[in-house]
Amino acid sequence: MPIQAFKQYEKALDALYAYIHSNIGMSRERFNSLSGFFLIRQFKRKTMVVKPGEVDEYFNFIVRGVVRKYIFSGKKEVTLQLSTEGHFIHAESSFFTKAPADCFIEPIEPTVFFSIHYDDLERLYTEIPELNKLARLMIGEMYVKKEMRDLSFLRLSAKERFLQYVTRHPEMLQRVSQKYLASYLHIKPETFSRLKHLLQQKKGN
Repeated sequence: MPIQAFKQYEKALDALYAYIHSNIGMSRERFNSLSGFFLIRQFKRKTMVVKPGEVDEYFNFIVRGVVRKYIFSGKKEVTLQLSTEGHFIHAESSFFTKAPADCFIEPIEPTVFFSIHYDDLERLYTEIPELNKLARLMIGEMYVKKEMRDLSFLRLSAKERFLQYVTRHPEMLQRVSQKYLASYLHIKPETFSRLKHLLQQKKGN
């Protein structure tokens, strides 16, 4: 769906502009020319956006919905990412190398993306040089978040990881299945259930 359909998503478009402007000071006029390359992509719940063996050709900004990225380790699903409105998601290694993805990207709720194709993004790096700076900032941010997440698994107990996450993202307890949250936090499902019950008891007192 092209740019002409953006009217109903003006707030999301404004949020994306605010993010870009805060990082590289892009003017609204320049952003409007950039947004002409966006597509609106809509997915029903549990409809695969990307699956292993496919090349991920789109960089996605989440307008609406919750999206999960996961892999299989043996027969076990391991959730790598849970993202909501205002965040980005794609199969990074596939997008940047054009190799087949090794992960699944799946909406947990009906989802809307602003998406830009890899070829268009490469063209824009030439036409709008400041986007190169934005790309470097985003990659750096991604690595910082990954390092912080990795360190949390080493330094924090299951209870500490649980409390840290629900304090920062309280809405996710209502929007995301308990088994996905437990997998994302590397907490056993029964431990997650017990911690959630204790949290609800504490709120009730």
